[in-house]
Amino acid sequence: MNENDESDAPEAQQAARRIAARRGARRTLARLPSDSTLGERLTQLSAAAETVTDPGGGLDIYGDGVVADLEARVATLLGKEAAAFFPTGTMAQQVALRCWAGRTGSPTVALHPLAHPEVHERDALAQLSGLRTVHPTQEPRQITADEVDALDEPFGTLMLELPLRDAGFVLPSWQELTEVCAAARARDAVVHLDGARLWECTDHFGRPIDEIAELADSVYVSFYKTLGGLSGAALAGPRSFVEEARAWRHRYGGQVFQQFPQVIAALAGLDRELPRLPEYVAHARVVAEAMQEGFAEAGVPWARVHPRPPHTHQFRVWLPYAPEVLSEAAVAQAEETRVALFGRWWATGAVPGLSVTEVTVTAAGLEWSAGDVRAAVAEFTDLVGLVGRLPGPA
Repeated sequence: MNENDESDAPEAQQAARRIAARRGARRTLARLPSDSTLGERLTQLSAAAETVTDPGGGLDIYGDGVVADLEARVATLLGKEAAAFFPTGTMAQQVALRCWAGRTGSPTVALHPLAHPEVHERDALAQLSGLRTVHPTQEPRQITADEVDALDEPFGTLMLELPLRDAGFVLPSWQELTEVCAAARARDAVVHLDGARLWECTDHFGRPIDEIAELADSVYVSFYKTLGGLSGAALAGPRSFVEEARAWRHRYGGQVFQQFPQVIAALAGLDRELPRLPEYVAHARVVAEAMQEGFAEAGVPWARVHPRPPHTHQFRVWLPYAPEVLSEAAVAQAEETRVALFGRWWATGAVPGLSVTEVTVTAAGLEWSAGDVRAAVAEFTDLVGLVGRLPGPA
């Protein structure tokens, strides 16, 4: 037995219980891909294939066929010359930043310390590509033009994560975004967008997605985070840049023999979810405000929804209780009332005694009125009080 198996077992059991509770819930703010069974996912994929491609056509081989169709569609959506499909966004982003380092002659990338490569990729930029990063700010918000201006060393690429998930899915204003991109170019740097969740940013900026992407030299987008796909990403930009990225994709092990399941799911997401995102964003604002009101009515001594209002269809909630208490209350609510309001909670780290969770609103959440949300919050806070009084293990 692996020495970590015993310590990991309770967490794995809790995750399995949480998924089972969500599957059994009659009401939830979002039906996530992880909520589905294997059979349900296969059925969805088969049905999607009938509408997004020709099931009687040939299979893709090393990136042709339906993969090339998806690449062309994404390039058009983003207003870029070309796009390349990648098996993961982590690979797409590392390749993008490596290519720009070669083209600019600078191995230095300016980005936020909460950006995905800094928090979730195990120092891959340095370990695999020899790149180094600098941070124009330490504040939990988007980088500003003044901070790019004031950076005291040269850099070749400015990477902006839109929205910045680990700061609470926050976005700059349109003016702030145009100014920070201009500030980077004034420093002779290129701009790359980590647009894993770019699809849902159009409402906040009041601009179509191609106009947003036009500000950047290259853009990465994900197909599973917002669009509900299986996996996969695309990197878009100038044609010569994308061709170079394809070469590095091969070197990184991303030249996959067949990828039609991922591509069919991605095309289905573009057809089904992309047009509905403004609706989700608008209702997320209703949900967030009702949650804040619900916690106030319940007398919770300190509660915060952030950002308020949400910039996209996702936001964070902070409460002054231990994460294990809140996570247990969330699962218990889904099991006992079949209403899944929250998922997993975790400690903030920065402030002792506070825990945080993420809330996503999709089609399932559109059924909720503000009153429904406040009622669910009241049930949840009652359960938090009950769980908090339970004796711990001896």
